[in-house]
Amino acid sequence: MTKSKIFRFLTLRNIGNFLVLFAIFGIIATFGPAIYYEIGFKIGEWRGISFQVADNSSKTITTVGFGDILAGPKEQILSPIDTEFSIFIGKIGANARIFPNADAANPNDFLPILKKGVAHAKGTVFPGMRGNIYLFAHSTDNFWDIGRYNAIFYLIKNLVPQDEIVIFFQDKRYNYIVSGSKIVESTDVSYITQAQTGKEQLILQTCWPPGTTWKRLLVFAKPK
Repeated sequence: MTKSKIFRFLTLRNIGNFLVLFAIFGIIATFGPAIYYEIGFKIGEWRGISFQVADNSSKTITTVGFGDILAGPKEQILSPIDTEFSIFIGKIGANARIFPNADAANPNDFLPILKKGVAHAKGTVFPGMRGNIYLFAHSTDNFWDIGRYNAIFYLIKNLVPQDEIVIFFQDKRYNYIVSGSKIVESTDVSYITQAQTGKEQLILQTCWPPGTTWKRLLVFAKPK
């Protein structure tokens, strides 16, 4: 084999290795957080773990680690992470701060928020008011950034009617029960722009399928 053929072979092999590694990185960056949360949820189901929100927040934890799911007690009591504005979903162990009035049409506004918690869509109402309370988490500008953004809502796909959701707002607790879910196009903003309705409704939004930004999964809940 001549030197030129050897060089060509080595170059193509290196390019091939690079493309394989890049593909693996893309898969991990895109689906890694979703897989992590899904595995934790399945283990929690298998162990029979339940999460409850505490009335007295001074003696409990606010977050659940993988070790808590693997070896922690079967009943785990979590403090609300922020009674000024936060969400607690016991079925999936979600406990996150909510940041109000995020412009859902402006990535420069909502993307920094989604690195820290859940966004409340500007123009929608707050707990206790008539209309849609629209909360969203996990979105991004590029696929390689997906893993950087908050994945707390990945598991809301596991919510079914009658599951409970708790919102804390201005030091008051609001209880909701899931009424249904729906998959919509990523461009569908009707539930944000048509916020003023006759009844109070909580809407949670995440990306669908998990780890992508192709569509949106909406989970609906009503006051309990």
